[in-house]
Amino acid sequence: MRSFNTFVAVIVGFSLGGGASAQSVLFDFNSATTGTPLPMNLTVGGVTANFSATGQGFSVQQANTMGFTPVGFSGNCLYPGSVFASDLRVTFSQPLTSFSILYAPQELACDSSATMKVSAYTNGTFVGSNTAVADPPGTWPTAILAYNSGPTGSTFNEVVVHYQSPPPTGGDWGPIFMADNMTVTPVPEPGIVLTVTVGSLGFLQRIRRRKRVTARSHGCRP
Repeated sequence: MRSFNTFVAVIVGFSLGGGASAQSVLFDFNSATTGTPLPMNLTVGGVTANFSATGQGFSVQQANTMGFTPVGFSGNCLYPGSVFASDLRVTFSQPLTSFSILYAPQELACDSSATMKVSAYTNGTFVGSNTAVADPPGTWPTAILAYNSGPTGSTFNEVVVHYQSPPPTGGDWGPIFMADNMTVTPVPEPGIVLTVTVGSLGFLQRIRRRKRVTARSHGCRP
């Protein structure tokens, strides 16, 4: 009895502490209609993302629009609307703990690559940022730009992806980029955690009753 009560206390503490791990959600843009310009909304796994941009923006195009497909890209992707720089802005229907996106900057046989930056916000308030540089460089090289709030960090519901600086060694480049395979991790909803907890307690109680019946049938004290 004591061990059961102890386990119940652990389960309840797990629930109150939000211990259930959230599942990552992938936006691969393949469900969007080719040619759709931003702004647009996409919903995957219960998370709605609103995509918008500055300048000439982006549109949904096939990853092989240029006659080849950057490494890691497939199907549809976000494609720049001009040769001029545009920021990609994404707002989410739920708070997140992590964000990542695959990108490819316009570079033709460059010896180095551009610096890309992602900034995270909560309802317009800056939370944090991170940068990435494609390695190795080359022609339309690819890399993953990511931001993670960490176990004690602030959650966020908006990101801005920005072309921060060109390749330091110069070359044939443009301040634009393609993007694909955006992955986010939403904060677990309390209702989901509670459902898991209640289900776990019910399962444990059934096991406990079964053990009592078995013990009685063998003349033992439960």
